Amino acid sequence: MSQWLKELIQSKIVVFDGAMGTQLQERNFPAGECPEGWNLTHPEQIREIHENYLKAGADIITTNTFGATAIRLEEYGLDDKVAEINHAAIQIAKEAVNNHGYGYVAASIGPTGKLIEPLGELPFDVAYEVYKEQVIAITEAGADLIIIETIGDINEMRAALMAATENSHLPVIASMSYQEDGRTFTGTDPQTAAVVLERLGASVIAVNCSVGPEQLEEVVKTLVHSTNLPILVQPNAGLPKLVKGKTVYEGSPERMAEYARKFVEYGANMVGSCCGSTPEYTRAIYEQVKELTPILRNQEFGLRVASRVRTTTIDPFKGLPVIVGERINPTGRKKISEELKQGKMETVRREAIEQTEAGAEVLDVNVGVPTIDERKTMVQVIQSIQTLVDTPLMLDSTNPEVLDHALKLYPGKALVNSVNGEDASLDSILPLVKRYGAAVVGLTLDEKGIPKTAEERYQIAEKIVRKAAEYGIPKQDIIIDCLVLTASAQPEGIAETLKAITLVKERLQVPTILGVSNVSFGLPNRKAINPVFLSMALAAGLDAAIMNPLEEQMVQTMKIGAVLTNRDRHAEAYIEYAKEKMGANEEKMVRKAPKQKEAKDIYEALYQVVLAGDKDRVVPLIEQGLKEGKDPMELLNRGLIPGIEEVGRLFGNGTYFLPQLIQAGDTMTTSFERLRPELAKQSDETIGTIVMATVKGDIHDIGKNIVSVLLSNHRFKVIDLGKNVPNEVVIQRAIEEKADIIGLSALMTTTMVRMKEVVEMVEKQNLPFKVIIGGAAVNEQYAKEIGAAGYAKDAVEAVEVAKSLLKQRSVS
Repeated sequence: MSQWLKELIQSKIVVFDGAMGTQLQERNFPAGECPEGWNLTHPEQIREIHENYLKAGADIITTNTFGATAIRLEEYGLDDKVAEINHAAIQIAKEAVNNHGYGYVAASIGPTGKLIEPLGELPFDVAYEVYKEQVIAITEAGADLIIIETIGDINEMRAALMAATENSHLPVIASMSYQEDGRTFTGTDPQTAAVVLERLGASVIAVNCSVGPEQLEEVVKTLVHSTNLPILVQPNAGLPKLVKGKTVYEGSPERMAEYARKFVEYGANMVGSCCGSTPEYTRAIYEQVKELTPILRNQEFGLRVASRVRTTTIDPFKGLPVIVGERINPTGRKKISEELKQGKMETVRREAIEQTEAGAEVLDVNVGVPTIDERKTMVQVIQSIQTLVDTPLMLDSTNPEVLDHALKLYPGKALVNSVNGEDASLDSILPLVKRYGAAVVGLTLDEKGIPKTAEERYQIAEKIVRKAAEYGIPKQDIIIDCLVLTASAQPEGIAETLKAITLVKERLQVPTILGVSNVSFGLPNRKAINPVFLSMALAAGLDAAIMNPLEEQMVQTMKIGAVLTNRDRHAEAYIEYAKEKMGANEEKMVRKAPKQKEAKDIYEALYQVVLAGDKDRVVPLIEQGLKEGKDPMELLNRGLIPGIEEVGRLFGNGTYFLPQLIQAGDTMTTSFERLRPELAKQSDETIGTIVMATVKGDIHDIGKNIVSVLLSNHRFKVIDLGKNVPNEVVIQRAIEEKADIIGLSALMTTTMVRMKEVVEMVEKQNLPFKVIIGGAAVNEQYAKEIGAAGYAKDAVEAVEVAKSLLKQRSVS
């Protein structure tokens, strides 16, 4: 973090400005025009907005560059003006600061409007380059800091943040948007966001947009207890509604200011406001917090790794020892080895589910099969299981090229297995760990092999920790494997391993890990030996065990060992575990997908592959069903449709997140492509026609695209008109297609008025269409105000509303 920013945050509560869009709307900004284009055509208007916020008490103003990446500007034919627009915006903001005599300029970077692979079609490298172009432009123009804001996908934030930290010297604020359930729209919780973004080099962790201040209280509390970095909070001004043709927000400046004070009392260091706010909000916030003193936090955290939606902590001095599932590994396992060679993931996926079900909190992923393309296969495995279970992954490879590619695409904070004390290993693996914000397993071996004594192993561990620090990797991101040798060959080495565990923890204060089952290799009755050694290792201080969680005796040893070593105080975790085993507690201890069982028939098999989002298996199953003489419509109605309906239910209750929904949707799309020729021979292929569009002036279509896919999966004929669609085109296509329903989406508050216009056109022309609306800018109240037939908060609800409207129509 830059010294000026550090001193500013320590000296006062820093006040950010408010919304740019609201101010543009007040200046009669035309719908459909590029907001960032006004930096070139209306610089005096933008400068006036900045000056008004500075006069109201803002310490930092945010530039009008939220959508100034090439991808966003391309929608307006301005993608060749990235540098020009960004330079102009920063110059305008700096002039406002100079005129006022005080203030700092934060260059705004917003989302591209596209989802990164595998959830969408935007490659990570392309996203990185797009953000890099904007970062270089705003850095050259002289901004004081960068704020990456309103990001809903952790992988897009990773691309933007890496582009910023690697191509600019400026401090970077990383701001995610959270929904009412406290997660981003792709499922990331605040703790996980903090864990991932902190290690990628963010100077400040932030939250903005999506909801009002009331809905952000728990998010802010979680962020404060998840990082020692400064926290910035910028909520929307309540919920939007339409008044006399204009979008207004329900929250008052006074209410926003009250919450700003609350956020500071919770531990936030910086406060501001987002959509719907004005300089009056900034003034009210300033008055509330100007006398408050910043709270400096100095919390201790253990080693933390994360998937997209969950964080696992391995703490050497508090917390429970952690089970690392070892079974996604082809070594000595012919079936999984052959499947990996063929690009099949069936066993891998089953192992991921079963190990998570059994209590694994991290999954080791090893794809080291001779002659295989390890780089490609590692990514395939990661993408195959990351939407199936929420468990963080340990990427088991010593190949730098494999790790570089896998770490880049992993949507969280991975644990790398491993680096060792050899200089070549340290110099090739540690830079990757640092760049991608990962954690790493350090093996206590070097060019001479595995040392015989505990002291020598400690020396290698100390070298790894010291070398990691030189690369900027804190010891909180290092876990040491003191290496257990086989008792049959070197029984004297067992005691040295246990002694090394204790030495490493006491002297280096880092957690330890072991591949426990190595101890019994070559001996009979291995299942009896492993738990005994595990109990000895736990007594020595072991923090994580790479083991088979499907062996119940090993899991019992972990649970009981935690009690007997006083890590499970009051035996709370053990009691819950015992209750579950006795059937007294049916609620699972971790969030996960329903366990798959052997299918009794083809319909249940199809149901299961949709539930698992396994699009590789769905077509072979359909072929099998057709070969058996099954009716294509029966395959659809008895297998596929119930599967996607169950996915919708799991998404609705919070068991599944958007990645699982998309994966299941892709599986259904694949199934329809195969079934469509068969269904075309029958009369009842679709149940209704719906025309979908993002309204005129709005270029956001991620949510609308997801809705379209899910509607198609439920046998609607979907006519997707895309984004920025004129009202007249929507009406004309609905008439041409003889549509039953029109579905409209809007993300921007400035464009939601188009929805009202479409509804009025339908009513005025006495057309038979029902209009459903959705999108971040609207809510159910707004739908009622404009006379829409329905509102859907997400894709699953959109299907339910559409089906309900069809039923009403058939009844009438």
